[in-house]
Amino acid sequence: MTAGEPRAAIPDGAAPDDPAQFGEWVRPHLRSLANLVARLAPAADRDDVVQEVLARAWVKRRLFDPDRGSPAAWLLAIGADQAGKARRRRRPAAPLPEVLAPDALTAGTQLDGAAGRVDVERAILRLSRRQRVAVECVYFVGLTIADTAAVMGCAEGTVKSTLADARAKLRTLLEVSA
Repeated sequence: MTAGEPRAAIPDGAAPDDPAQFGEWVRPHLRSLANLVARLAPAADRDDVVQEVLARAWVKRRLFDPDRGSPAAWLLAIGADQAGKARRRRRPAAPLPEVLAPDALTAGTQLDGAAGRVDVERAILRLSRRQRVAVECVYFVGLTIADTAAVMGCAEGTVKSTLADARAKLRTLLEVSA
């Protein structure tokens, strides 16, 4: 192939066996994969986990089934699984801090953008693993409900109810009395 020739299209539904084609097949999803891994396993080395995901995807490439989801959803499901393993290996020794410090509330301190972001991050860490994966996939990675269902290995209705439960818990965790 010369520089001016278009690349041969990878057939829909087939994970390529050629390493160069495999790279082209996963490349459009690397940013989303890295974001999901970083959010689900913040204490782990993101690049190491992404490499584990790609190695696992290469080994399991023949298991990809387009009837069960898109290549992105398949790859992100492997990413969520590997991030969970990395997170369990690096479980924090101390319990998570309170979402909002009681001193800040009694002193009447306003939360600025940076402090508010930290509180949201802490609150997300207090969600169940299933809720956290749903929130991360939909709100931070930008997946559709259908692709999130493929990542989580469940029905779309389950994703919707999981998101509703997660939003309710986040609302409670982040509630500030006036």
